Amino acid sequence: MRGGHISRPSGIWSSKMKKKLVSMLTVFVMVVTLAGSVLSTTAFAITFDNDVSLNSEAAYMVNLDTGEVVYSKNSDQQRVPASLTKIMTCLLVLEAYNGDAEKLQSVTASGGSAAFDELAGTGASHADIQRGEVVTYYDLLHALMIPSACEAANILAIDMCGSIEEFVEKMNEKAVELEMTNTHFSNAHGLFAENNYTSCEDIAKLVRYCMDKYPLFMEICNKPSYVMTATPEHPDGTKIINTNKLIVENSDYYYRFASGIKTGFLDAAGRCLVSTASRNGYTYLIVTMGADGYDDDGNSKMYNCIDHSALYDWAFGCLEYTAIIDDSSELGEVAVEYGKNEYVCVRPANSFSRLWPNNIPVSQVRKKITLDKSVVAPVEAGQKLGTVELTYDGQTITTIDLIAVNAVERDEVKSDVKVSTSFTESNYFKIAIIIAVGAVLFYILIFAAVLIHKRNKKRYEEEYDDYDDDEYDDEYDDYDD
Repeated sequence: MRGGHISRPSGIWSSKMKKKLVSMLTVFVMVVTLAGSVLSTTAFAITFDNDVSLNSEAAYMVNLDTGEVVYSKNSDQQRVPASLTKIMTCLLVLEAYNGDAEKLQSVTASGGSAAFDELAGTGASHADIQRGEVVTYYDLLHALMIPSACEAANILAIDMCGSIEEFVEKMNEKAVELEMTNTHFSNAHGLFAENNYTSCEDIAKLVRYCMDKYPLFMEICNKPSYVMTATPEHPDGTKIINTNKLIVENSDYYYRFASGIKTGFLDAAGRCLVSTASRNGYTYLIVTMGADGYDDDGNSKMYNCIDHSALYDWAFGCLEYTAIIDDSSELGEVAVEYGKNEYVCVRPANSFSRLWPNNIPVSQVRKKITLDKSVVAPVEAGQKLGTVELTYDGQTITTIDLIAVNAVERDEVKSDVKVSTSFTESNYFKIAIIIAVGAVLFYILIFAAVLIHKRNKKRYEEEYDDYDDDEYDDEYDDYDD
């Protein structure tokens, strides 16, 4: 609570009433303190400078252990996602069957003209699924996510909802539910760019939801290859290879710490990639979009994979979980009114640690401390009395509540003296004095007027009596004559 009080004349409250009010105040302070402990820290995303030069036009990197964003570049920019679209398609299928692999293996579907005609002549990625070929949902999901098969996306969409359009409506409804505010889908596979867009941040929300809710999602995405179940059209099954070369061992882009997740490539989108990597107890998720597809000589080159490897190397080699501020650090003091102590020290409500570059001293973190001017006793230990904002390079790292280190009891004698003194110095007291003086002066004037009136009356009566006597004597003399 901030300083200040309502002035009252000394003795106007009984001691019983004072105790009751103090008890009510104490309960209120405890409630505020408990609520404040829940909301005592507000963390923000910050980006550190590094030596990584990305080819991708947009990027977003988050630590999955702490939720901290460690790198961001145009991460909320709406962009064409290409086959990253298929992640949402995969999610809707997983949700329909609660991520149950056995159920997905027991359900089959096949595609006709509605699934295949729009793909003819486009060069769309595929898993060689034929028209009318009966394939399990389980295999269709593998075809969707591993070689990025567009026909698998359409077959699933039509079989689940009756049409691609109806399925796309479900995709957009799910995007709204997940608060993917920069996202809109217009197809199930991402092959067509028109009115099909999202952002790196939105894709990260989508992927984290899939990972948290359905273990089968990562199980599928992390397979370098897979052999689909044999069918009459493919008696030996169909072997499919993952387009994500980070997890394919014989690839020039193989990164041994990486897992999953999905690639995408269109001229309008550039090379896109979602992946995770784990090393030394840390796990990161990266989403990139808009990387070049070819080098200067026109040769195909996966700059998306190169960007992910570079960001992972930087994070694993540079970022460490570091204590930024300790909750035992006393960061200032606040004046206490009517307390047995004149001041109370404050400290952070909690310690704060985060991923921090090992080449940047923690001493470069700036503290902006904001304290209440004063507080009225009683003060509870843990009572919020201010905030400290931690910043680095102009970016807010976090804001933490500052709380009282110890309790301060109310000094009733000091309080009563202060209340009395405050009343005599108040405008109410001055007005009362003016009224009292005015009343006295008015009484004196009335009293004086009454005295004067009585004196004048007496004088008048005396003069009247003398006049009557003289007149009687004159009349008597005339009678004698």
